[in-house]
Amino acid sequence: MTIEASLKPPEILAVAVRSEMDAAALYHNLRSRVKNEILIQKLEFLANEEARHKAILERLFADRFPGQKLRVPEASSGPVKSVPVDETTSALDLFKLAMEKEKQAEEYYSDSKKKIEDPGSQRILGYLCRVERSHYFMLKSEVGLLEKFPEYFDVEDFHIGQDLFHVGP
Repeated sequence: MTIEASLKPPEILAVAVRSEMDAAALYHNLRSRVKNEILIQKLEFLANEEARHKAILERLFADRFPGQKLRVPEASSGPVKSVPVDETTSALDLFKLAMEKEKQAEEYYSDSKKKIEDPGSQRILGYLCRVERSHYFMLKSEVGLLEKFPEYFDVEDFHIGQDLFHVGP
């Protein structure tokens, strides 16, 4: 996924900040629809991770561009666009959307490393790239469970031999 050629490093970081904000909002949305305690903890973890990434990017911007104002776009643009979701969007579709956004974010950070020249910024962007990849695989695991056990998100806990498990031949 390529970054718009006209974007300068400060704009690249601003788009990344917006992306992290949108990702955190998506995880909060998902969290509000889920009853499974383990899944709630995972979604809270992911939302906190995205908030931490936003803080890292803001600090990077302040260090790299002292005196400049970070101009975060009102809505996502570029390769990591926000997608409207509403109450009718299924939990499974929201998880798949979150997976796609993590994949796009990974690609965005990978491409960003090529446009930002200082080694410190490249290391931070490389770190974010790898973390987004780990989020993708975490979500992929949850999607697998949701596809196999559609009620998984809607029960407070696993009940051996009841809601989600078939015990026996």
